[in-house]
Amino acid sequence: MTQSSQIVDTLKIELRKQRINYRQVAAALQISEPSVKRLFSHKTFSLDRLEKVCEMLNMALIDLVTQMEKNVELTTVLTMEQEKELVADEKLMLMAFFLANKHEFLSIIENYEISECEGIRLLAHLDRMKVIELQPGNRIKSLVSPNFKWISNGPIQHFFENRVQSEFFESSFDRPGEIRLFSSGMITREASAEAISKIKHLTREFNDLFKESDSNGGDTRYGTSMLIAMRPWEVKVFKDLKRIKRGIPGSS
Repeated sequence: MTQSSQIVDTLKIELRKQRINYRQVAAALQISEPSVKRLFSHKTFSLDRLEKVCEMLNMALIDLVTQMEKNVELTTVLTMEQEKELVADEKLMLMAFFLANKHEFLSIIENYEISECEGIRLLAHLDRMKVIELQPGNRIKSLVSPNFKWISNGPIQHFFENRVQSEFFESSFDRPGEIRLFSSGMITREASAEAISKIKHLTREFNDLFKESDSNGGDTRYGTSMLIAMRPWEVKVFKDLKRIKRGIPGSS
């Protein structure tokens, strides 16, 4: 669905909310009611007419666009089969990853061994998966929710654990832009809950920096990953020496 179609659909929803009918819209636009019905059916509103109907709703055009974006159903999780498709096709996964990070389609196919024809096929595949919305001119709109999550213990998580995680730690973490911190100690359940809350807050702030870089970074951006890990845990050699083995809830 194109953005113009989504705007008209959103306009229709807002008119229903305020109980404004086609006859009233026709009067405001100074055209016949059948003409209004055709405008909605063919979704051929001019900018001037859109603004006039927005005035009836006491909305600015930008408010209508904002509401349209809120109404778009974003993808929060993929199916097991879709995750398997991504893992099985490295180019599909690459395309999904870079588009999610706001890279341009042409930039991706210029920098990776993907032809334009193959790239369009990958875009169509991601469109069917509702990861993106493929628009005219091969423009892309992300449909991934900020709350998106991989399936717990699913194909993507296994891929991460078996491939990505080990590669991530193949570093001394002493070069510019790198850091690795480790801290360990006894902690209460209350303190653990507070620590987890702060970690989640840090992750949100990190994601906000991604968004800020999208608008300001241009060609100066570079790939960066952050991994934070925390769990009730005890070194096995110590655990095996315990006289009475009392497992800590959540440990493994």
